[in-house]
Amino acid sequence: MATHTLFPTHVYAAPLQRQGAAQFNRQLLKEAQQIRADDAAGRRWSAKNYPGGYTSYGSAHKLQRMSPTFEMLERKLQRHVKTFAAAVQWDLAGRDLVMTDCWINIMSRHATHSLHLHPLSTLSGTYYVQVPAKSPGLKFEDPRLERFMAAPPRLTKARRENLPWVTLPAAAGEVFLFESWLRHEVVANPVAAERVSVSFNYNWF
Repeated sequence: MATHTLFPTHVYAAPLQRQGAAQFNRQLLKEAQQIRADDAAGRRWSAKNYPGGYTSYGSAHKLQRMSPTFEMLERKLQRHVKTFAAAVQWDLAGRDLVMTDCWINIMSRHATHSLHLHPLSTLSGTYYVQVPAKSPGLKFEDPRLERFMAAPPRLTKARRENLPWVTLPAAAGEVFLFESWLRHEVVANPVAAERVSVSFNYNWF
């Protein structure tokens, strides 16, 4: 007899680059802070939709087309995107995975990013620019959770792949990739220092 593990949910995590991440992150952080200072519309949108934080999602969400630094981030992500696509065995013959959106997230103390997914996208991800000690990671939800009818609770020491929620710790210089239908959230930032990340979407054409 055998117990088969079927329908895996893939989340990719890797350093963006082998060296030079600190210098690249300093440039990204400088531009992120400047964009926030200049983006009055984004600050208004964030005050309504992202309390305690700032995101350019509602105002400037194609930064890869606006800034050479974010265009460079797109180029650095290419090998990671190809690796993820190979791991999930997508048939992309004659097709291209293209970055469609790229935006900044700055979480001040108590800011939270509630549970959500990325509709109308294929592949989504986050790159971490600044992650202060004790700031939150990225929490993923089992996509089958709503179908767990009469399921008992999991053991306290259950394997990670059997848990209904898993939080992967964030670290500056790290990139996460996942399919866009996978719901995820960032719990409230408990520290005063700002947690800064760049999120993005890809679609295939």
